[in-house]
Amino acid sequence: MSFSWSMLIDLGIISFALLLATSIRHRVHFFRKYLIPNSLVAGFLLLPFYNYLGPLISLNTEGLRNLVFHLLNLSFIAMSLRTARRQSSGKGVFSMAVTIISQYSIQSLVGLGITFLFIATIIPSLFPTFGLLITLGFALGPGQAFAIGTGWEQYGFIGGGSVGLTFAAIGFLFACFGGIFLINRAIKKNWIDKKSFTPINSKNIRRETHQINTSHPGESKAAQKIVAIDPLSYNLAIVLGVYLLTFLLLKLITFTMLFAGNMGKDLGAGLWGITFIFAAMIAILVKKILIAFGIDHTIDNQLLNRIAGTSVDIMVASSIAAISLKVVAQYWLPITVMGFSGGIVTFISVLWLSSRMFRDYIFQRTILIYGALTGTLPTGLALLRVIDPEFETPASTDYMYAVGIVFFFALPFIVSMNFPAYGYSTGKSFYYWITFCIYAAYLIFVLIAFRFIAGKGAFQKAGKIWLKK
Repeated sequence: MSFSWSMLIDLGIISFALLLATSIRHRVHFFRKYLIPNSLVAGFLLLPFYNYLGPLISLNTEGLRNLVFHLLNLSFIAMSLRTARRQSSGKGVFSMAVTIISQYSIQSLVGLGITFLFIATIIPSLFPTFGLLITLGFALGPGQAFAIGTGWEQYGFIGGGSVGLTFAAIGFLFACFGGIFLINRAIKKNWIDKKSFTPINSKNIRRETHQINTSHPGESKAAQKIVAIDPLSYNLAIVLGVYLLTFLLLKLITFTMLFAGNMGKDLGAGLWGITFIFAAMIAILVKKILIAFGIDHTIDNQLLNRIAGTSVDIMVASSIAAISLKVVAQYWLPITVMGFSGGIVTFISVLWLSSRMFRDYIFQRTILIYGALTGTLPTGLALLRVIDPEFETPASTDYMYAVGIVFFFALPFIVSMNFPAYGYSTGKSFYYWITFCIYAAYLIFVLIAFRFIAGKGAFQKAGKIWLKK
């Protein structure tokens, strides 16, 4: 009797790498000092294995690519199903939402500008969406960068998924090293209230493993409500059920779009690259239904956090390991220029906007946003824990509310990312200008919102990156 072991083999290799990374982080101070995630270390450990040794034993990156795609969607579902337990601080939420949207537009405009500069000069064959992978890799994360980058391969972008993962890896490096630099700078320049600061070398902050408390009040209440099934099984069943509904919905949409001819077929195929959006939307709808029927108490936020956290850990390790070094060598110049430019622009613009818009817990909000918009949300939270170890400030709660607002604002933004790819495949360059105008409109909205939030002194001392109040 023959069974397929391929996915379990990949998961076993990734698990071994995560355990090895945890051991290394425990022994090497450098990794603890810069809060480098175990999943990132594991990914870089596996990178040469899957590029050079794996192919010798018929082990390629196809399984890793599938894991990245599916775990991205599952993490979005788990995060979207969570129910709010704390009140937000209103204006702080909107300010954080505007800052997040600002990076979508700024990173994308920088990427498009550098891309077309390369096309007009030394690399005329460069794919027109190349620079958008800055936004996908930095602000949206490795899963989205891979999923959408892979979708562009059907339009002619050779190695698009691998390039997306490479930008995500560069973003992680900016998040870790830039984040720790910012924290030290904030301490030196008194940007942080001394009372709210926990020493950087605190064992509680830099501990590479965490003791699991099985007596969480939230978990025990959920467990009391569900006696016929393990609470983790129940919450995981909801997540996987939502994912099945997502698959069926996309199948229906793509089938319907076939009647629109070749254009409909192409657009329908591109929708699979943004499966995470449909997954999150259905998760929100399912949550509303559970609330309407009065059974939302069965949803356990902490278990959903663990499902999302596990998905992200495996996804990040898989995404780094799945990078094709051959593709990176092919595009080394634009990747280097755009990666460095995107990191510097993000660093400066997040500090500039945040220091002028936020009214309370300014640096706490800033470091969370910076970490999340160059790495992932767990990266941002890890940086925040250095100065807010118990998440006592509203920064983390406000960020989650802000992401909910940004999600709906970002739908046309993400969909429009496919326009240049479609324009490239059809020879219709006006799609490039449509995309540029959309991102410019987002930036105009950001500037108007910034002026409204910051008030008359919005552009006061514009030459200062950080405006201390």
